[in-house]
Amino acid sequence: MTGSSPSSTLGQGQRLILLFTALALAVVLFLLRGGLNAEAPLEQLARRSLDPDVALTNGRPTVIEFYADWCQACREMAPAMLTTERERENQLDVVLVNVDNPRWQDLVDRYDVNGIPQLNFFDNKGKLQGLSLGARTQEQLQQLTDALIQNQPLPKFAGVGAISNLNASQERTEKQNDLEAIGPMSHG
Repeated sequence: MTGSSPSSTLGQGQRLILLFTALALAVVLFLLRGGLNAEAPLEQLARRSLDPDVALTNGRPTVIEFYADWCQACREMAPAMLTTERERENQLDVVLVNVDNPRWQDLVDRYDVNGIPQLNFFDNKGKLQGLSLGARTQEQLQQLTDALIQNQPLPKFAGVGAISNLNASQERTEKQNDLEAIGPMSHG
């Protein structure tokens, strides 16, 4: 016995099969990652996004989307949001705020973001008109942004993610302030 082991090299046919399999997997992965345009809609929106302070003071209605890179609902809604942003780019600003970025913590706190995606709708003077929690369809985004551009009341959608009526909220706050002003010692 000379200590030689049986040959473990692949034959030419096996090497070709392995090469073609590796190439096929590489092509599939390339296509799944977006092909030549590897930037997903969410990343495109984030890159195109204005600073919130600029958007809220430039005289155009604004939609601020609070999102996170890991949020599946945010990613699913991104193509519809990108289409909406492109169709209304001269009429409306779409701003993305990543809730995981410490730079935006003040906005997350100010607008009481407790779930994502959260859309905040502002008129052309930067005044908050309403909000939506959860993913929206292309049709819903069109209706919401059309109403915002036309300075009309935002449509109310039933179920989870319905837009809150901020005027009713403000009225409740005003009534609470009135009740606090009366108090037990006011005799009024």
